Amino acid sequence: MSDNLFERFAGRMQERGDADFIVTPEGQHYRYRDALAESARLAGTLRDLGVRPGDRVAAQVDKSPEAILLYLACLRMGGVWLPLNTAYTGEEIRYFLGDAEPALFVCRPPDARVAERIARETGSTRVVTLGTKRDGSVMEAAAAASPFEAVEPRAAEDLAAILYTSGTTGRAKGAMLTHGNLASNAEALTECWRFTAADRLIHALPIFHTHGLFVACNVVLMSGASMLFLPRFDADTVLEAMREGTTMMGVPTFYTRLLQDERLNRERVANMRLFTSGSAPLTAETHEAFRERTGHAILERYGMTETNMNTSNPYDGERRAGTVGFPLPGVALRVTDRETGRELPRGEVGQLEVRGPNVFPGYWRMPEKTREEFREDGFFITGDLGMIDERGYVHIVGRDKDLVISGGYNVYPKEVEQVIDEIDAVEESAVIGLPHPDFGEGVTAVVVRRPGASLEEADVIEALQGRLARYKQPKRVFFVDSLPRNAMGKVQKNELRERFRDAYAS
Repeated sequence: MSDNLFERFAGRMQERGDADFIVTPEGQHYRYRDALAESARLAGTLRDLGVRPGDRVAAQVDKSPEAILLYLACLRMGGVWLPLNTAYTGEEIRYFLGDAEPALFVCRPPDARVAERIARETGSTRVVTLGTKRDGSVMEAAAAASPFEAVEPRAAEDLAAILYTSGTTGRAKGAMLTHGNLASNAEALTECWRFTAADRLIHALPIFHTHGLFVACNVVLMSGASMLFLPRFDADTVLEAMREGTTMMGVPTFYTRLLQDERLNRERVANMRLFTSGSAPLTAETHEAFRERTGHAILERYGMTETNMNTSNPYDGERRAGTVGFPLPGVALRVTDRETGRELPRGEVGQLEVRGPNVFPGYWRMPEKTREEFREDGFFITGDLGMIDERGYVHIVGRDKDLVISGGYNVYPKEVEQVIDEIDAVEESAVIGLPHPDFGEGVTAVVVRRPGASLEEADVIEALQGRLARYKQPKRVFFVDSLPRNAMGKVQKNELRERFRDAYAS
């Protein structure tokens, strides 16, 4: 019996037949029957292009129904899906292609020339294109391809995807996710959040991220629900979609922006049954303001690239503001002392560690890093600090490392600092995350000028254009005479966070 995740989806897809799977704002309807047929043609295309079971298929493409169908095709024929943020620059793509060595790189049509040059230089892959209007060379090839009607047998421990995640030291790491990891998490969330075939999800998230791809799309596929598939978050479009939708998965930014619109009221959300939030901390103020305006308590949950979702506030019962609820079925979570690894009692803050079928087996081609992040009994050290209160609710209180999460995206401070430090007028820099009303955390640079140098905030921001993805670029730059250090010479970023904590308060 195959454990291929696509096979789990296919049974539900066949049952749903002519029912909607994806509906776009332009009125396009992709039925489940269409998705099955198209995934077979695209799986055949991948085979024709030389992809074999276990090969990586990297994709840096804009959001479209066809991108989801290509993901399904990759699962179907046994490939390993490697989605890449559309904001990554050519330099960043070069690293990912060199590290993952994909058999195929799917890019946007306008990016083909640059992608082919990078592929030649890395010697790693063949390049094809995919646009948002059923265009691109991969769709042209699919029109003539022989369908791959079978489902390639995969074991639960076989890889289904690799997602790169930035840490706080060293290079970006490829989190390996198995068919079993993704299937178990989709099943748990479908059950906990009561998804059924009657649901219509408002999907305004990106699809290169765990949240938009594995949480949103996989839950829809597992339950046979449908999606209102929006290219991006737009308050006007989302508010209109609420008349037809039943659920929405979002990041805190979605909710803060919706609250700024007077049209958000109880009448507008009358058809909605569930709003969830994740990828960044949701403030208690936003939670309470949304409840007061709409009558809905946003359901906050907690997950990460390496584990998918770990905890969730309850569907029935109190959704407590400022908490991320309870461990999902099958997931074990504990709080430990960072020095000794000893499990701490309720109410004490320590490192969060998780174990369960959702937890990844390790980092791509980084066996030593993998060993460092796991306890001998199989618990994964998340790097997050938290505590479990007297009622069993999990609280995330910070991060053990300096990772910044802005708008749901991970930002590796050292990477940004290295680019800033290359500016001639910069002596040194420190990058921190500060509370931001829209993005959860705003990437912020604190810079020391070289003696006698002239440098302003706008100069630094301009210098980073084209060097880093936009979400990694600082939203503010502050200048200081020197960075605070401890006796060992380590920069005390906690002092900087305290000093500039109100930078985005207005």
